[in-house]
Amino acid sequence: MRSVYRTYFTKVALIWAGCSVLLFFAHMFILVPQQSSKKWLEKQLLGRKRMYSSALKAAQKETKIQLNKQIENLRNRLRSFVIDFKDSTNLTFDISRIANEKEVASFSIEPKSDISRSTTTPDYKYIFESCFDVSFLTADFNQFAALLNALERHQPAILVDRFAITRSDKGIGHQVNMNLAVFVRKKQGS
Repeated sequence: MRSVYRTYFTKVALIWAGCSVLLFFAHMFILVPQQSSKKWLEKQLLGRKRMYSSALKAAQKETKIQLNKQIENLRNRLRSFVIDFKDSTNLTFDISRIANEKEVASFSIEPKSDISRSTTTPDYKYIFESCFDVSFLTADFNQFAALLNALERHQPAILVDRFAITRSDKGIGHQVNMNLAVFVRKKQGS
């Protein structure tokens, strides 16, 4: 009698084990891929819904006005850092005017045509860097700092790349050499 129950329980246990293994493989090869594809489809649907809602929002007149204002603000910010090509010729006069206002002596400015500088900077599509060598005599540090502040506050921004101050032994003034850089918008073809 015991052997009948034992064989019965053994058969039931093997059937249950086989069914469990089949359910495990069915779960791994059928349900898991379906769940991952369901998640992928839900992400795609959510992305499409966001695109649709943003397209609806973009079609509204208020949104167009707001986006145009943002574009204009970005253009104004760009103008504070980049000078137009046609205005770049007046840049040396602007720098000279600033130097005259700060009353520095023996002021000279020369455009820098350094080939090695252009090879180390990346080739940009719409702007290039225009460099100048400036030298002058300054009476004291306050005069130098005032000139430096005025140059960096200029619109569009004049970037001071390097400067060197040589102390004067004669008391006439300290010799200052500066390298300035300005971003210039390239000429665009019509």
